[in-house]
Parts: sequence; C-alpha cells; structure tokens
Amino acid sequence: MRRLTPVLALGALLLTALPAHAVDEDPAHRDSYGTKAPYEPRQSAHTHQRPPAGYTAVFTENVSRHGSRAATDGADGDLVLALWDRAQEQGQLTPRGEEFGPRVRALMAAMEKTGYGNLSGRGRQEMRDTATRMERRLPALFTRIADEGEKIDVVSSGQGRAVDSAGEFTGALAAADPALKPLIGATRTDKDLLYFHKAAGGAAYRDYLANDQRLKDTLNAITDQPRTHEAARSVLRRIFKDAFVDRITDQVGAARAVYDLYAIAPAMSEESPDPDGDGWGMDCYISRSDASWFGYLSDAEDFYEKGPGFSGSDITYRMANVLLDDFFQQAEAKRAGTSDLGAELRFTHAEEIIPLAALMGLPGSTKPATPGETYTYAGNPWRGASVAPLGANIQWDVFRKGDQYLVRMLYNEKETAFRTGCRPVGKGSTFYNLEELERCFGRG
Repeated sequence: MRRLTPVLALGALLLTALPAHAVDEDPAHRDSYGTKAPYEPRQSAHTHQRPPAGYTAVFTENVSRHGSRAATDGADGDLVLALWDRAQEQGQLTPRGEEFGPRVRALMAAMEKTGYGNLSGRGRQEMRDTATRMERRLPALFTRIADEGEKIDVVSSGQGRAVDSAGEFTGALAAADPALKPLIGATRTDKDLLYFHKAAGGAAYRDYLANDQRLKDTLNAITDQPRTHEAARSVLRRIFKDAFVDRITDQVGAARAVYDLYAIAPAMSEESPDPDGDGWGMDCYISRSDASWFGYLSDAEDFYEKGPGFSGSDITYRMANVLLDDFFQQAEAKRAGTSDLGAELRFTHAEEIIPLAALMGLPGSTKPATPGETYTYAGNPWRGASVAPLGANIQWDVFRKGDQYLVRMLYNEKETAFRTGCRPVGKGSTFYNLEELERCFGRG
C-alpha cells in the first residue's frame, strides 16, 4: 500500500472556505447575491452518515458549476461610470458617491486583468478546496483508484471558466496524492452534455426564451412594481444628488447595474486591495433591503428562465435529462463491470445546474409557480444562492457490497435525499439502492 502524502495532513486546514466576508454571515443577506453568491460547503463531512456495514466506495461522480469569476463583460461598469463622470463634472455627486467612481474603476481593472468571464482567485481556490474535501471524504476510494490504476474521466462544457475549473480541481487531487496524476485524463469537451442550453437539445428551450409571451409578461410585471422604482431611486441617491437622479432616464437600469457590481464583488475578493476586510466596499452603495429586492428580481428571472418555472410546463428543465441519464449510465456501467473509471468529474454552468436541480426535485427546486400566482420569496423556497451559487455541485457516491450497489447524493456537499417517492435503505438513511433509484426515476 502506498503512503498518503503530507498534503493530506493539512486537510483540516483546507476544510474551511476562504476567509469570511460579509456575504457569508447572514443567510438572508447571502440570498441577495443570487447565483453570484460565492461557494460554501453546506455540511461538514464529520456529520455525514457512514455507509451500511460491509459497503465500500467504488465510484464517485459529480457535476460542478465553475467557481467564482469576473463579470462576463464590462457593460455595468461602463454604464455607471458614464453617469458618474457626468455627475462629477456637474458637481452632482454625494459625499459617499465621490468614492464610487474610483472603486468601480479599480474593480473593472481587476476584472479586465483576470479576463471577463474568467475564474477569479477565489474561484480557483473554491475548486481546489472542493476537490480536497472530496478526497478526504472518500480516502478508501482514492486509494483504490491509485492502487488498481482506475481512470478519472474529466469533461467540461468547453467554456474557459469550466475548463479552468476542471484544471484547478484535478490539480488539487493530484497535489494531494501524486499517485492519481497519471490516472487523470485530459479534460474533454461535451457541449451536448454540459452546455445543453446552447446545443441541439436546447432548441425548444431557446425558442421559449425568445418567444414565450407569458414569460415576458410575467417578468415585466414582476420588475415593474413600485418597490422596484423605490429601490432604484434609493440606490442612486446614495451616489448622486437628487436633481441628477431626477434626470436619469432609466433609473431601474442604472440601479441594476450598481447592484450587478455589488453582486459580483465578493467573487473578486482575492483581487481586492483589502481582501481580508470589506473587499471592494460596494456594500455601502446599496442597502440590504434594496440589495434583497434586486436579488429577488434576479432570482425571479432565473426561476422562470432556468428553474421550476410555470406549473404544468417542463420546458426549462427537460433538456437536463441528458445529464441525469449520464449520471445513471456511469453508475450502471460500474455495476455491470464495463467501466474502468473510479471517478467521473464534470464542469459546467448555472444554466445546467439549475434545470438539473429542478428535474431531480432537489431541495428548493420542487415548487413551480402556480397559475395566477407569481414567484415571490414569501411563497416559494427557490433561492439562486442556495440552488446554484458559484461552484455549486451535485455528487453521487457509489458503494458496493457483493452484488449490491448503494448511492448517496451530496448537494453542495450536504447529504441530500432523492426526490419524493424514492425509498432509502432505511428510515432517515441517505443511502439508496441503485435499483430503487432506477425504479423511482422511471429507468428500465
């Protein structure tokens, strides 16, 4: 048997996430960041259930959203800086607003250096930490993989941040145990599997986004509420004097740009001049209540465009069947003895994680909007920060005893029951017979 490397001895230090910031302290406040919330593991492995007696881990597979990243473009910064420059020239900045322009320029410079849409330092660390925790949860499995020369297959959407996430993740596995390095395959691309919203299987979905009038009317009605206009004016008045705010044609659009910068700032915390303090200081330009409202608007858009959506329609998530099928096929191949893999690692995007969560009926994604009622925080548990934060992941661990195979699911590293109707091996257990899951999900 090989010896574990000293890196594993540091595992307890790596179990913790990155240094805490204000975003992490209050769950309600965290919700205001929507799907741009940085990753946090939802449960310590020390509290996970042990597999039933005699069962050993023989396979693991996951799908992970890429880690924290820079904004995908500079449009929000450009918009607010154009307003800020004009206000400065006219003497229309508030005392607090005087610092807003320099802060935004510094944030944009950091994102440009990182590359718009690319992983930030925090995102890279999120991937490394998640990989390290995976190995520490399943030490016997990774020992088996190395000793028996099983392969670790790695697949991504092909988009830069997903490819880089795969590299950081597998690099951490190899650093923790060098014996795994030659077993980790080169990251391959499968857009049909991990970018399905833009692939052939997403054609009907794209038509829904472009042409469904109910979708457009619903989102317009949610946005065009008095509270939105109140929140927009409240945000802008922190930066600009009232007379200038009155002259802004699209106050909601301008305020949403400020919110978007606020939402992305925690993901760029390692690039901040004050990474251990309050980061970029964007919190002072939007109150918690206004941030919560704009977070709700962002969540509403994701809910209807990617998540549970409208009752009676599965257009937003049925295309995720290709990914759920792959989970089953990998586990079934291991059971059949036709797979030489010890792990299957997939890296993708929110556009895939959110519909997969709805398809699988994961916590928070079980309730669509009923006819005549719109999605609200009060009436629906769906929250982007919980369903698909940056770095979100779904993992199935497969355990074997003789010819029996059990599956345990982790969702953002928390032991999670399969959907209603699936029967675990015992009351309160998080382990399920693979045959039971096949029955429950209608396979066969």
